[in-house]
Amino acid sequence: MHWSRQLLLKSRRLSAESKTDWKERNVYEVKKYDEAAIVRKQRELSEAGVKFVVGAYVDIHGVPKGKVVPIGHFHDMAKGSEMYTGYALDGLGQRPNDDEFASVPDIDRCVILPWKKEVAWCPADLYFHGEPYPIDTRNALQFQIKKATDLGYAFNIGIEAEVYLLKLGDDGKLHVPNSNDNLTKPCYDVQRFFEAYDFVSKMTSTINDLGWDVYSFDHEDGHSQFEFDFKYADALTTCDRYIFFRFLAKKIAADLGLLAVFMPKPFAHLTGNGAHFNMSLSDITTGKNLFVPEGSGDDLHGCRLSTLGYNFIGGLVKHGLANAAAFSPTVNSYKRLIRKGAMSYYSWAPVFNCYGGNNRSNTFRVPMEGGRVECRAADSSCNPYLAATLALAAGLEGVKESIDPGPPHHENMYEYSDQQLSEQGISLLPRNLNEAVEFFAADPFVEQTLGKELRDEFILYKSTEWDEYHQSISEWEIDRYARLF
Repeated sequence: MHWSRQLLLKSRRLSAESKTDWKERNVYEVKKYDEAAIVRKQRELSEAGVKFVVGAYVDIHGVPKGKVVPIGHFHDMAKGSEMYTGYALDGLGQRPNDDEFASVPDIDRCVILPWKKEVAWCPADLYFHGEPYPIDTRNALQFQIKKATDLGYAFNIGIEAEVYLLKLGDDGKLHVPNSNDNLTKPCYDVQRFFEAYDFVSKMTSTINDLGWDVYSFDHEDGHSQFEFDFKYADALTTCDRYIFFRFLAKKIAADLGLLAVFMPKPFAHLTGNGAHFNMSLSDITTGKNLFVPEGSGDDLHGCRLSTLGYNFIGGLVKHGLANAAAFSPTVNSYKRLIRKGAMSYYSWAPVFNCYGGNNRSNTFRVPMEGGRVECRAADSSCNPYLAATLALAAGLEGVKESIDPGPPHHENMYEYSDQQLSEQGISLLPRNLNEAVEFFAADPFVEQTLGKELRDEFILYKSTEWDEYHQSISEWEIDRYARLF
């Protein structure tokens, strides 16, 4: 029986047993702000001119949801006053007869909307009957971060944020708004960059005003595609920022009469939108990057990475096929993970579950300067909390088990045949969402990391997404078959 139908036959209500299991697994503290902290934050926001506050949690897709309260009710919101009917949302595991859950804003991470300074945005966590809600990916990430903390590690991520700036035509299709942006290889092109200056400058100025420290931005490899790179931070902060980044880009693009498009592959003949995760572990006390080798003897494979870093990669590779569903979570994602397809040259997207040095044909890449590992499978549609949770858990398993990923691949992996890959023991990444969900479902590591409820909810929604895709008739099918027979 198909996964989605199998799960639909089951009750999605959290059982008493599963709640107990979560409480045992949940080792990070329930968020309880003291009265003074809430009053201080409320006064700070009020003095800054804030009139309204949104507590933004995310659904299974990483799409922000929430209620807005007047600043006078911020105190109540911080105590969990805002209740939600989970059945009205995607992937939060409730039925119409279930009790509501509450959102609790992370008051230490509030930001004032740069374009609407009377509104504050606070990332939020979901609680159910006073406990962290298990089918909340932000909660799952905090649980995994606590496990790393207990081992003495902090988990850091930098996300390379790519986005297409497009126009929706009267024909209902996406179009590149600048007809001059049509080079075969437009990457890093200065002229086309400045022809989109209103968008990229507003984006960068706004991000810097938020204190994210943009250090680079450019025209990417697709027509009207752009990348923004801001400084790495602890995993929770970076994931919060990525959710807000997508929200921000849509707002600034809309002001220009355009669309900020985060689908992974909007055009078959152009490169896709990545959201590459650059990851490292640091010492929880000193902040020292533990992926930097202590000396040549600590760098097992010559990639300027410590033994700890290689072990982390070992875990990522071990669970690379299962985790692909979280890094590339849509039907469209797998039209990005190809060698060439309709493109005139290699796609730059990963296809193989392997690692290498400064070699972009691997899924896991150690950049030239070393000291971190990049996951190139992550795309712009991912729920960053879910992807980061699984990446950290896999990496920590590699550290605990001292998994050596073996020699790095420096060659052009795209040129290998399937037989050559098989002879080297290299697996292809899943070829479509259905395969990805099957790998996700088959690996016990996923349930051990996420818990049964969150695992099953993701499988349910992504299996249903695959089914719905196959129930639709595409323009390609009509063009190919309507007059053929």
